[in-house]
Amino acid sequence: MGVVFGTFSMHTKQVTFRTDNIDDELEMTMVCHRPEGLEQLEAQTNFTKQELQVLYRGFKNECPSGVVNEETFKHIYAQFFPHGDPSTYAHYLFNAFDTRNNGSIKFEDFVMGLSTLLRGTVRDKLEWTFHLYDINKDGFINKEEMTEIVRAIYDMMGKHTYPALKGDVPKQHVDAFFEVRNRKLFILDTVYNVSSFIWLCENNCL
Repeated sequence: MGVVFGTFSMHTKQVTFRTDNIDDELEMTMVCHRPEGLEQLEAQTNFTKQELQVLYRGFKNECPSGVVNEETFKHIYAQFFPHGDPSTYAHYLFNAFDTRNNGSIKFEDFVMGLSTLLRGTVRDKLEWTFHLYDINKDGFINKEEMTEIVRAIYDMMGKHTYPALKGDVPKQHVDAFFEVRNRKLFILDTVYNVSSFIWLCENNCL
């Protein structure tokens, strides 16, 4: 699971919370969508009002309309992985942020997810990660879904993947993981719900 959090840390750490010359309120003119009040977002996230202001300025700079669609999201995300193809992983990531399932991400969606990934509890982060891996949103993660995510991560890393890939390495890794896990726990499950996923992670079984 570390690869998921590591992927985020590669670019979320670039968010710098500067407090100099910040207005008291967000600049919300000339946008099609206006986010909820700062007080409400501050109560719902682990960010301060000033941090939310800085995050919103950056979000508005990339998405002047106040919302981001999948293509724009992929374009932004690709800038962090110029040597690979992050489009598939960005697709899954976009769906995880798109909690309303309407094909767009508002600032509220973005900042709620970011708050969980950067400052949430371990359980919060694991729940978020489960929803990322649950591609078809049926409430379970199976071997095929895990393979798709791992393959997308390899594609995203591109030529920086070491050692060089030979054959269907993502599938081989997932198959090996299930084999080792089943041997350790004496179980044959090939799907997980969110509760079992969290338990396995917390007990170092994943």
